[in-house]
Amino acid sequence: MLGFSMIQLTKTHSEKLDKELRKSLVHLYKPLRRTPCFLHRSIEKYLEKRKKFPVIIEFEEEKVMYSGISKVHDLVGKEKHCKVEHEFPSTCCCSGVLTASAIEKILSDDCHIKKIYYDREVMALLDVASPAVHARALNQMGLTGKGVNIAVVDTGVYPHQDLTQPENRLIAFKDVVNNREEAYDDNGHGTHCAGDAAGNGFASNDKYQGPAPEAGIIGVKVLNQMGSGSLSTIIAGIQWCIDHKEEYQIDILSLSLGAAADESDCDDPLVQIVDQAWESGIVVIVAAGNSGPDQRTVATPGISSKVITVGAVDDRNTVERSDEQIASFSSRGPACGEDSKPDLVTPGVNIVSLRSPGSYLDKTSKSNRVEDDYFNLSGTSMATPICAGVAALILQEHPEYTPDQVKQQLLAGAVDIGLPPYVQGAGYLDAEKALEFTGREE
Repeated sequence: MLGFSMIQLTKTHSEKLDKELRKSLVHLYKPLRRTPCFLHRSIEKYLEKRKKFPVIIEFEEEKVMYSGISKVHDLVGKEKHCKVEHEFPSTCCCSGVLTASAIEKILSDDCHIKKIYYDREVMALLDVASPAVHARALNQMGLTGKGVNIAVVDTGVYPHQDLTQPENRLIAFKDVVNNREEAYDDNGHGTHCAGDAAGNGFASNDKYQGPAPEAGIIGVKVLNQMGSGSLSTIIAGIQWCIDHKEEYQIDILSLSLGAAADESDCDDPLVQIVDQAWESGIVVIVAAGNSGPDQRTVATPGISSKVITVGAVDDRNTVERSDEQIASFSSRGPACGEDSKPDLVTPGVNIVSLRSPGSYLDKTSKSNRVEDDYFNLSGTSMATPICAGVAALILQEHPEYTPDQVKQQLLAGAVDIGLPPYVQGAGYLDAEKALEFTGREE
């Protein structure tokens, strides 16, 4: 098979094809193993023209991006089954669907291509959680996240009464998946995350309340009913947040999602787009992933050195710090040279938050329902928006803070629980301690 063109392509252009795409191109020939040799060539040509690959194309630099896209358009326009779908100027990328022969053409021509990535799958990864991070005491002092907006980039947000009563705090909704205008969540994961950060406990007499019960929520649906999406849908959602940052005053991004990271490429498209959001002035908080307890399991984009990557603690359903332990599922570092990834940990086991009635999780996990309006879930997915809620308290107190300053305060407010940095980062987040370092007068 070494003579086949796709194998030669992966060898010649290995530095311009990510590992997943190289593997997929080579697997193109898997059916030929049981096929008579005299049929190989004709079947190869057929597969190269018909087999489609979802891809993200990264160009060398911004000034050649549009000429590169134009050239790609011209080349793939002559190929059946191919199309360019979305452009992402913040990362000099575009997404599309290409056949193997189209990939070969654009790599052989001068399209200014830096790398082509397989547009792989990305997955979705409170009664005691808020007190455990010592947020309730700050709420009583008037820090509630009021005036700060958190974009929950996830499966959507159901307009739960804990977000809409006594006033509607659902500021905006963007649906990248189905292009619907009204807020909804057909999976349930995103609604839970929104409550983890900013639920106000309206339906439970304040029992189940997030750290920032007066913060605004922007729902950005990038994952489908089953809780999955692709690199390109996530990038499109984050790009929308960057583009609408001023319009909706987007202060914080909460990303309880991720894909397996390739440590040979620490600057993949997801890392690039979250770094751009950070540079635009948005605090980005990302789940570490649920692939622990093994080391080097932090998901992308949590491998970014800029963003705040959050692992999960099992608080044993108490507010005491004496019996906590890192959740076995919480991903461990190091990651891309960062020994202290995750950056910190917050509660992520058996978190009670908002229920999205009739959603996929609601139907398939009925035993997780708590009373009529709430739902119990575990994961670094839950730990992440809890951290986002605490970040909102810091920004309410210091709206002038940059993302770097917010990160500094969160890390300064983390309590060392005696574990290696690749397990706990700076430690267990303590909201009161974090606010002390901002110079707040008691």
